[in-house]
Amino acid sequence: MAMLRNSKAEPLECQDDFKDRLVAITGATSGIGYATAREYASHGANLLVINRNQEKTLNLCEEIKHDFGVECDFRLADFAHISEVKKVGEELANSDLNIDVFIHNAGVHLTEKTVSEDDLEMVFQVDHLGSFILNYILKDKLKAQQKCRIILVNSEGHRFAILGLKLDDLNWDKRRYSGLKSYGSAKTAQLLTMLKFSDYFQNSGVTINAMHPGNVKTRMGEGKAGLFERIFIEPSYRPLEISAKSLYYLGVSNEIENVSGKFFNLTCEEEPAPPALDREVAEEIWDLSIKLSGLT
Repeated sequence: MAMLRNSKAEPLECQDDFKDRLVAITGATSGIGYATAREYASHGANLLVINRNQEKTLNLCEEIKHDFGVECDFRLADFAHISEVKKVGEELANSDLNIDVFIHNAGVHLTEKTVSEDDLEMVFQVDHLGSFILNYILKDKLKAQQKCRIILVNSEGHRFAILGLKLDDLNWDKRRYSGLKSYGSAKTAQLLTMLKFSDYFQNSGVTINAMHPGNVKTRMGEGKAGLFERIFIEPSYRPLEISAKSLYYLGVSNEIENVSGKFFNLTCEEEPAPPALDREVAEEIWDLSIKLSGLT
């Protein structure tokens, strides 16, 4: 029932201008990231997109500049490679860029267990560690800015991790792999470390929140939908613009100024599942994420 709550509600919208502000978006060449890039650009924001495909990224930036007359810069990083994510994080940390909004949208959903070249389960690495690494490397820079809104594109799917994280088996070597459970675990880990980041940014002008982007059709897990989903769920999909407008509201609206450490279903605040609120596990997954990412 928690997953269905607010699923049909109309999200709040913000029409405020965001001219000449800088918005960073990961995974912006398709789906929610693409729609969100266009939404922010339509309000005058300049973009910094972080994607893995250079050709698609160049096409995106040309389109954004042509359609909206704003700046669109980019960095390339495949979140399946920790070294690439760290490289981009360090470049941004050492830059003079002032990031007003940072939207972590890149993600993946897999139905079969896949291990990365970093010897980590792929969904956990891409959906959790990718955003964690960037936020961790940038945390001091963003704090020094004294103002930034970080938004994690999370999911109601975090509720699939009913029993919480199994910190001794993040690679699913001891358990039978499940696409839904691995996805739920990664999103739960992201929510837990959000609590730690929110503590770090307290009273600094920097906020961090997570949001479920609504029941929209994306390319995540494309071609792997079951019969039940194709017949009963896909017909209810809503336009991607619903997610984009919600992300604009969370990034710009004065109504949530200084709100941090919260989980939203689109623009409606919700209570995450209990495993995503466990402060003791949050400490453990924070330390483990640092270790697995090779951070100091």
